Amino acid sequence: MEYVVGDKVIMKKSHPCGTNLWEIVRVGADIKIKCLECNRYIMMPRVEFNKKMKRVIR
Repeated sequence: MEYVVGDKVIMKKSHPCGTNLWEIVRVGADIKIKCLECNRYIMMPRVEFNKKMKRVIR
């Protein structure tokens, strides 16, 4: 699947702060996402991201 910087994604599991809504910040072999509730960043491999993502909101 193709991702663009700025896309909002909903993950299967929620972040400890309570939300599961994230924004894509960096795209490449790894994908960096930012929690929209507490502004923390997480970087994960694309394969792992594809497994943990529920859907994309454009």
